[in-house]
Amino acid sequence: MNETPTTHFGYQQVPEPEKAARVAGVFSSVAPRYDLMNDLMSLGLHRVWKSFAVRHAMVRPGMSVLDVAGGTGDLARAFARAVGPRGRVVLSDINGAMLAHGRARLLDAGIAVPAVQCDAEKLPFATGSFDLVTVAFGLRNMTHKDRALGEMHRVLRPGGRLLVLEFARVWKPLTPLYDAYSFRVLPWLGEKVAADGASYRYLAESIRMHPPQAELAALMEQAGLEKVTWFNLSAGVCALHVGHKF
Repeated sequence: MNETPTTHFGYQQVPEPEKAARVAGVFSSVAPRYDLMNDLMSLGLHRVWKSFAVRHAMVRPGMSVLDVAGGTGDLARAFARAVGPRGRVVLSDINGAMLAHGRARLLDAGIAVPAVQCDAEKLPFATGSFDLVTVAFGLRNMTHKDRALGEMHRVLRPGGRLLVLEFARVWKPLTPLYDAYSFRVLPWLGEKVAADGASYRYLAESIRMHPPQAELAALMEQAGLEKVTWFNLSAGVCALHVGHKF
């Protein structure tokens, strides 16, 4: 008898078909306070990390950009301004609550871009559609990271690039302090600010289960990306991976 394959949801093992629904529950819960919590959790550093990614994206007028798991639209807003009226930016996310929040924030900023609710493992875009694909703090929540990376590679045009901004492995001497902050302070903040400590404990656990920098680079290469490099930010709390499609 075939058993249902399992995967990790934080430190728990759950049937693969359940993970997407559980992740959706987490982000539906945290969406209203997501931006505030990001500022509190990272002491504002997430803005620095995203700015670093935007600079390395080197978006030019007329380019076509896909922001996968784009959440509240921080990257999409910067890219929309850079591509200008001749370019195109698409904001996508699997979670409807996050996508709606992101689209509303963009509209408040006077920016209208297509917002597509879709699974990163099955992107509804033609092969070779985009000059740049980005995913910021979303890859670690995907059940089959290899499939998602393969899809992002597929929709890139030859000469295009994939940027993955994600939490990573911190510099080893800082691990005890980082663990104490992640598993004590973050759930407490989540409970006090978002009334959901459990979701923020999952987010801390999901970071520990995400592949470290070298393993993620290898996954990107297996998906067909070449010349993969990464940049450690804030002593490895976060890393930006860049891969090319030739």
